[in-house]
Amino acid sequence: MKKIKSFILATMAIAFVAPVFTACSDDDKNETINNIVSEYEVNDKMVAAQKAQSKKDVAVLLVAFGSTWNNAFLAFDKTKAAYEAAFPQADVYVSFSSDICINRASAGENSDDEGNIVKRDYYEPRYLLHAIGAAKYSKIYVQSLQVIPGEEFAAVVASVKKFMNNGYIASAHLDDKYLAKLSDDEAIFLGMPLLDNPDVDVPEVAKQLNALYASEVQQGAVAFMGHGNPDKYDTFKANIRYTQLEEALQAMNPNYFVGTVDMDGNLKMDVLERMRDKGIDDGKLYLHALMSIAGDHAHNDMAGEGDEYWSHPMAPDHEENSWFEFFKHSGYETIVPVTKNHPLGLLELPGVLNVWIQHTKNAEFLEDAYHSMYPEE
Repeated sequence: MKKIKSFILATMAIAFVAPVFTACSDDDKNETINNIVSEYEVNDKMVAAQKAQSKKDVAVLLVAFGSTWNNAFLAFDKTKAAYEAAFPQADVYVSFSSDICINRASAGENSDDEGNIVKRDYYEPRYLLHAIGAAKYSKIYVQSLQVIPGEEFAAVVASVKKFMNNGYIASAHLDDKYLAKLSDDEAIFLGMPLLDNPDVDVPEVAKQLNALYASEVQQGAVAFMGHGNPDKYDTFKANIRYTQLEEALQAMNPNYFVGTVDMDGNLKMDVLERMRDKGIDDGKLYLHALMSIAGDHAHNDMAGEGDEYWSHPMAPDHEENSWFEFFKHSGYETIVPVTKNHPLGLLELPGVLNVWIQHTKNAEFLEDAYHSMYPEE
């Protein structure tokens, strides 16, 4: 079985885990440590209470980048429920890797469709992993809810490695004997992102998307908007998954396209060029989010309507202009399908969600979870 190469892990540990040092007083440092300890304690009590009530000995930790949108919170709730049904022997937890999303969700940045302010408390993977360890679960599954095995997935791997190395802060060490037992028993497992395997996952996701949107693509064209990584952050060279997915979809119907908001050479302007190369100069164009949830990118970068999404002096090509306005001004009848006033994310598509669930069921012991820097080779 292939292994994660040690130099990759070392690089990720430096890139994603190392603290940023700034000038501060001893009091500031102590306050920071106290806050971290307090955060651990909150999570320890929360997780211990759930374990005591459920009496289960297996934990599943779902790790998402995060969101501040209430429809996204509901999508995470449904995902958690689906995992609880698929893993009845396990307690399931959801964490966010984005500090900004965590803080804004806690502050209630967005409201629900009735105008009620919605506040949600999500936590970083390190806090929940620590709490899961403190509760002494005997088997732990960590499932990445990322779409591609790129920059954000590397952060997930780094969080788990940090947990296994028991090195967050000196005053919050876990039981070394327990952590050693996890390693000796091969009891901590890593579930890979949605489009991990180009030979298995890409065609399966293409199949599921085509089953949902075949009627749309028969009326015109369908374009999916993923996130993507800028070239300098294209960890594991994972951007190629978008190209591979487009190829798999176009094998079913040539009017499918896959672009991103951040991948150089695969932005909305590039999607338009590929459409016109195929003679698709007008007609209906359906837009869908190729992201785990429909958050800011889906609502604003993809579906944003009005002059505020088409007023930049560098229009039409400027990145601030939404896909909806860009393609509308390019001559297409642009349509963003919604459910309860919102676009759907991939976690809300049962057939696609099942790919993630299968990844968890097939998860490997962390030391055997392979991902080279060049998965396309």
